[in-house]
Amino acid sequence: QVQLVESGGGLVQAGGSLRLSCAASGRTSSSYAMGWFRQAPGKEREFVAAISWSGARSYYADSVKGRFTISRDNAKNTVYLQMNSLKPEDTAVYYCAAGNTYLTGSYHSEYDYWGQGTQVTVSS
Repeated sequence: QVQLVESGGGLVQAGGSLRLSCAASGRTSSSYAMGWFRQAPGKEREFVAAISWSGARSYYADSVKGRFTISRDNAKNTVYLQMNSLKPEDTAVYYCAAGNTYLTGSYHSEYDYWGQGTQVTVSS
């Protein structure tokens, strides 16, 4: 089992920045690919970004490309999501997830473990 705990959410004005963290514990291994998803009120959970277990490959949803950066520190069993130029439409609960493979995609079914989420609110 792998436990994931997100942190770093909060309230920020449009144009501002936040950095989310996701700490993994339990049967942790750097061989897990990691992803970030988000869910706004009344909407389905959507893919944001993913990173391979080595950190060499990453990709993003079109809506965040150029503004968000996913990274990982395997020595600390932590994945990050740096969010810049935030917009009100980025408001959501952000979840990290782990998949027992080299690189995961945008489908929920590719992920084996999920965190409880952290709220991000962007005011206009």
